[in-house]
Amino acid sequence: MLRTTIRWAPTCIGLVRPRAFDVAPLVRSFRSHVPVVCVGSWETGRAGGDLLGCGLMFGGLAAFGMGGLSKAQAEEASEGPGTTAEQIVNWSGTHTCHPKKYHQPESLEELERLLAEAHKTGQKLRPIGSALSPNGLGFSDEALVSLALMDQVLSVDKVKCQVTVQAGARVCQVTEALEQHGLVLQNFASIAEQQIGGFTQVGAHGTGARLPPVDQQVVAMKLVTPKQGTVELSLEKEPELFQLAKVGLGSLGVVAEVTLQCVPAHQLVEVTKVVTRDYIASHYQDLIRDNRHCRFMWIPFTKDVVVVTCNLIPEGENAETLTCPPPLSEFDQLAPLRELLLEVGGAKFKSEETTDLNFAQLRDALLSMDPLNVNHIRRVNAAEAVFWRNHQGSRVDWSPRVLGFECGGEQWVSEVAFPAGSVHSPSPASLSFMTSLLALIETENVPAPAPLEQRWSCGSDAPLSLASARGEAPVGGAQAALHCWVGIIMYLPTSDSVQRAKITQEFNQYKRMCSEQIWEKYDAFEHWAKIEMHEDKHSAQNLTERLALRFPLFLLNTAREYFDPKRVLSNKIIDSIFQD
Repeated sequence: MLRTTIRWAPTCIGLVRPRAFDVAPLVRSFRSHVPVVCVGSWETGRAGGDLLGCGLMFGGLAAFGMGGLSKAQAEEASEGPGTTAEQIVNWSGTHTCHPKKYHQPESLEELERLLAEAHKTGQKLRPIGSALSPNGLGFSDEALVSLALMDQVLSVDKVKCQVTVQAGARVCQVTEALEQHGLVLQNFASIAEQQIGGFTQVGAHGTGARLPPVDQQVVAMKLVTPKQGTVELSLEKEPELFQLAKVGLGSLGVVAEVTLQCVPAHQLVEVTKVVTRDYIASHYQDLIRDNRHCRFMWIPFTKDVVVVTCNLIPEGENAETLTCPPPLSEFDQLAPLRELLLEVGGAKFKSEETTDLNFAQLRDALLSMDPLNVNHIRRVNAAEAVFWRNHQGSRVDWSPRVLGFECGGEQWVSEVAFPAGSVHSPSPASLSFMTSLLALIETENVPAPAPLEQRWSCGSDAPLSLASARGEAPVGGAQAALHCWVGIIMYLPTSDSVQRAKITQEFNQYKRMCSEQIWEKYDAFEHWAKIEMHEDKHSAQNLTERLALRFPLFLLNTAREYFDPKRVLSNKIIDSIFQD
C-alpha cells in the first residue's frame, strides 16, 4: 500500500505564506519554498508566477492533499480506491490526522457509491476540503473523501449572474472562470485556495457591513447523503433543509455541487492608512457604515490601528487619478523590520541574507527569536507599525486582487462574531470589545503579536451561520443586523517542538482569558473552523449547552438522523460540539 505524507502550505493573495522555520536555514528555506505533496520518496510541486500585491502567489496545489497533483499523477500514485495517507497536516501546522483511507471520487456516481457503502458498513467517511481550517474540522483518522478531482465549473448564467460548480473547485478557479463572463463572487476571505464546498459549509466571510457571509451567496446545492442519496436543495426545493444545510459543516452530506449568486465584475479603490485608537473611537461608525469594505488591524502595545477600506470607483473618476502608491519603495518600507532583525539576530543574520525577505517572512523571523517575551513582542509590533505607516497609500484593481490579503505564517488563531447593531447604526460594541481586548493584553502582558483583525458583515439566513438572524432583524438593507468579527493570533515561527508547545500553552491561556472575560459579555461565538475541542468533559458540555442556546442544534441533529443516522460523516469535533 502506498504510504503518503501530505502537507498543505497554501499562500495568500498578496504575500507568500511561509511555513514554520528555524532561524539558521531561514533564507535557504524561504527561497526554496513551494507547496509540496510528498508521495513515497519523491516530491512534486508547482509554482506559478502571478505577481499580486507585494509578493508572489504560488498556484501550487489544486486543492487539499493529492489534489495538488494532476489527475494522471493522482491515478498513477493511487493503488486502487482509497490511498492510505501516513499523515496529513493542516495549513497552520496545528493539527494532523492519519486516515486509514483517502478517497478522491471523480464523478457524482462514484461519490454516491462511496457514501452508500459507508452507510451500509458504518465506516466513517469524513469530507475534507483544502485542509485550511485552523481546527482541522475536516480531519479524521478513519476514511476521508476529497472532491479535489471534482472541480469543474459546470455552467454560468449571465442573465441571473449565477455560476454552478462542482464543490471541489477552488475559489481562485471559479474567479478565473467568471472573469471571461464579466462576473465575480460578491466577497472573498483572505485567501483563494478554499474549495467551494468547504468555503460555504463553514460560513466563511470577508468584510463589508452590507455584505453577508459567503453562505448567503448559495442559491442551490446538491448534497450527497449516506442514507437518502443525492438531494437537491434550494429556496424552491426543501427551503428549510436548504437553509440548514448551507452551513452544515459537512455533517449532513457531502456537498457535490453549488450554485452561487455573483455580481458584475468591478474594480475597487483600496486605501490603507494608519490612525490612532482615539481616531477610531471618534470615527468607527462612519468607517463601518460608509465603506463597501472595511477592516481594522489593531497593533497591541502601540496606539496604531491600520484601516483598510475598499470602495467602487466614483462616477467620473478613473483609476489613474485615484492611485497613490506609498512614497517609499517596498524595500524601504520594510527597513524597520529588517533593521530590528539584524539587531536582535546578531551574528545569525547577514544584511544581504535579509534583502529578499518580504513582510510576512521578516515578521516570522523576528518572532522566532523570542516569541513569548513580551518586551520583544512590543518591539516587533512597534516595527510593524512603522512598516504600515510606510505602506500607506491607495491602489485600484479588480476586486479579487484587492480583497485578498497577507495572513501570516503558521499560527494559532481564534475568531469570534458578535452582534454590533445595524448597518445603518453600528453599536458601540465594535469599539468596546476591542478596548476590552487590548486592555486584557496590555494589563496581563500577553505576548500578543499583531494584528488583532476586525471585520464586519451583515446577516445570513442559514441558522448555523454565526451571522444568523437574532430576533426579527432583517438580513439585508440599512436596518439589517450588523455582525462584527474579531480574530486573535499567535504565530508558530519555529519547528522546535518544545517551543511550539510553549506557544500553544500560552495561546490557550490567552484564549481562555478572552472567553471568560469578554466573549460571553458580548454574546460572541467562535468561528466553526476555529473552534477547538475542550479536553475536559465539563468544559465540553458547557460549550455544547451555550451553542444550543444560540443555534438550533436540535434541528441539525434531527436532520442528521434523517440523512446520516449512523454518523459516518462525523469526526471528533462534530461529535463534541453537536452532541445528540
